[in-house]
Amino acid sequence: MAPNDHPTRRRTSRNIKWIVLAVTVLLALAALWEVNNISRQIRISEQQKVQIWAAAIGQKAQLVSYTEAFFNEVAAEERSKMELYTRAQQIAFTQPLNNTVGLFFTDYIIANRTIPVIVTDGDSNSRISAFNNIELPEGCTRLAGDLYTEFTHEEPIPYRVWGMPFVLYYKESRIYTDLRKVLNSLTQSLLDEITNNSVTVPVLVVDSLQEYVIGSGNLREREFDEPDRLANKLCEMAEENDPIEIRLPDNNRAYVFYESTPLLKALRWVPLLYIFIILVLLLVSYYLFRTARSNEQNRIWVGMAKETAHQLGTPISSLIAWTEYLKDKTFEEKYAVEIRKDLDRLETITHRFSKIGSVPELAPENVCEVIQSAIDYLQNRTSKKVKFVTSFPDEPAVVPLNRYLFEWVVENICKNAIDAMNGNGTFTVIVSGDARNVIIDLGDTGKGIPPSIQKHIFESGFTTKQRGWGLGLSLAHRIINDYHRGKIFLKYSIEGQGTVFRILLRRN
Repeated sequence: MAPNDHPTRRRTSRNIKWIVLAVTVLLALAALWEVNNISRQIRISEQQKVQIWAAAIGQKAQLVSYTEAFFNEVAAEERSKMELYTRAQQIAFTQPLNNTVGLFFTDYIIANRTIPVIVTDGDSNSRISAFNNIELPEGCTRLAGDLYTEFTHEEPIPYRVWGMPFVLYYKESRIYTDLRKVLNSLTQSLLDEITNNSVTVPVLVVDSLQEYVIGSGNLREREFDEPDRLANKLCEMAEENDPIEIRLPDNNRAYVFYESTPLLKALRWVPLLYIFIILVLLLVSYYLFRTARSNEQNRIWVGMAKETAHQLGTPISSLIAWTEYLKDKTFEEKYAVEIRKDLDRLETITHRFSKIGSVPELAPENVCEVIQSAIDYLQNRTSKKVKFVTSFPDEPAVVPLNRYLFEWVVENICKNAIDAMNGNGTFTVIVSGDARNVIIDLGDTGKGIPPSIQKHIFESGFTTKQRGWGLGLSLAHRIINDYHRGKIFLKYSIEGQGTVFRILLRRN
């Protein structure tokens, strides 16, 4: 069955369509490349900022660690001084006043101007026997109350002079206390800079056991307000970046967990989002193109059909009048019968075209009778070398049908088959069915349809004929699929052997 579907007449429009599509794809790819390039540059810039921030945090944490180590050395040195202080007292009280060594240690004791010192008797009464660099409250004679609390942060040093026990209490020097405030301020500054960073890095500072949050920044509290959520969040951050270990005063440790900035995360999705937008635009454009094309074709079909019906109306009316007139004249009846058949045929064509563009009326019809009627008309006007074979079921195959339009479908397929067989072959119609559908197979023994064009056979204007319009199979598809809610499709086609079309019609 040779379809009227050669692309010769539409080659130019198809080429233009492919050119437009290629240009659109190239422009989309160029835009995508540019957006991806910009996103990559911003991403690299953000990553560099985060890396610089992390390096700065590490350096400042190291500075705090060095500062604390220095303070620990100062504390150890003050302890050593206090031990030497007790030794100086022992020597000073056991040497003659004119002894040079005794005078030296006496000067050393007096020279201590920075470390607050209290010396008590070694008994349990803790009676103050000496003090230095501190002003005692009036009437204070014992190390007790707030004074005891203040001087017992450092471990006291017991010693003996002339066999009598004494205990030396001391606290941090004023210089050390001021430096400790500087250290605490530096530590707090480090934590503030971590949690309130200028590059909007989401960050969590936790203790050495990773159970307690010391500080956070650029994160919602509900992301880590429970132990399970905190553990999950820390695991997510650790997968993205290695945590930074920092040492805090008093030999404490903390870990800084951080992740990419929101901007950096968003930039990862920009190319995918842009690809999605391009795909949506392409689909919308394709849909609009197809819709516009379909609407244009519909307008052409409707206009052509209405105009054809209008043009055929006048000669048909005239021929009917002449036929009635000739009946009463000396004119053989058989000619009048044949003229009447052709007039009925013209009237049928008029009905067919008038239904295009409007909703046709469907009525229950025996599809076998309709097919047989169409074949009978064509058989008398076709080469005797074409054999028509039909196979109908015993029971009537009744479906909702518009007789005029369905006969048109059968005739179009039959004419294509006759052309494909070059007027010599067999045209077969087999009607069968199931509970839901009536199945109609229409086959021929023609030259078949090449596989390369099989998918185009139902397209409007697609023809291989020099004088063809490419409307036959397109009309058949519209009549079956749109008007009868059925299906028509190419069952199979083998080059050199033939073609079979299948039509499915619903029983109700």
